[in-house]
Amino acid sequence: HHLIRKGLRTSVGLVVESGEPREVHHFCCLAGYGAEAINPYLAFDTLLDMHKRGELPEEVDAYEVVSRYIKSIGKGILKVMSKMGISTYQSYCGAQIFDAIGLKSDFVEKYFTGTATLIEGVGLDEIAAETLSRHADAFGSDPVLRNILEVGGEYMFR
Repeated sequence: HHLIRKGLRTSVGLVVESGEPREVHHFCCLAGYGAEAINPYLAFDTLLDMHKRGELPEEVDAYEVVSRYIKSIGKGILKVMSKMGISTYQSYCGAQIFDAIGLKSDFVEKYFTGTATLIEGVGLDEIAAETLSRHADAFGSDPVLRNILEVGGEYMFR
């Protein structure tokens, strides 16, 4: 929103290179806030590693694995856009057609200007504390953490 406030947003393209986006919802949120290109490098690396370890069908080569992922994300974005009545990516990109749930209104106003927030929640201090806690769990020097670290995440094998 800094670029918008300075009147420079239309002069640049936003490219997001991150290990975070992996699901359609993540891509839709990034696009909805103006990302014109997204490089989900960790998702690609994970798929390629799974292919290398033989966890994916043998008949599918590495290029095809990544191509199918990109295609599925693209189809998912189109499905979300169609449910919103939006027919072009240009109309969706930067449209901010979201409500923020569980974030403090001052946080939303500063970092997601113009986004509605009806249910208050955490702010920057809480987000920073959780980030530091997760980092300490992942990279701490306690040898016990290496064996008991929670898997975390939304999905896991049974």
